Amino acid sequence: MGVTVDVHQVYKYPFEQVVASYLRKYPNPMDKNVISVKIVEEKRDVSTGIIYRKRIAICQNVIPEMLRKVSILKVPSIQLEEESWLNPQERNMAMRSHCLTWTQYASMKEESVFRESTENPNWKKLGVGSIFLIALHCAGWMGAMAGQSSFKEAGFQSQGLAFSTTFWKRLPARS
Repeated sequence: MGVTVDVHQVYKYPFEQVVASYLRKYPNPMDKNVISVKIVEEKRDVSTGIIYRKRIAICQNVIPEMLRKVSILKVPSIQLEEESWLNPQERNMAMRSHCLTWTQYASMKEESVFRESTENPNWKKLGVGSIFLIALHCAGWMGAMAGQSSFKEAGFQSQGLAFSTTFWKRLPARS
């Protein structure tokens, strides 16, 4: 089983502001599901200027209590890993994230890119392209379904798009 979802959102703000806000949006009081985000690796490629970051997010397990009777789903929190490649010269940032909690049951990943909008080069377009869910077997299918729900509800990126949209709408528009 596999599912792919493509989402696109234009932020009417300069590249630097969009990237800085994205990198510091979690945890925050508006989203209680994200407990912590920790940078575990950060380095700059001196030849290209690309900044690589690896972050681990700890999110509350939002799987309904009824489903947590299955032992593999009975965990207090869900871990997500995000890698990002920020290219200041080309003014884009690519992100890739996946769930670390149920890797033996399902493969769940999300790939996104911030790049200049064709409408206005000062605006940034977020393409949350490709949220993939691939279950390996029956138990994996259950994990994938639970993980999909948790991935969205935990808010690391999928729901992060909804939060980001709300967050950016609160700021004054720039052109």
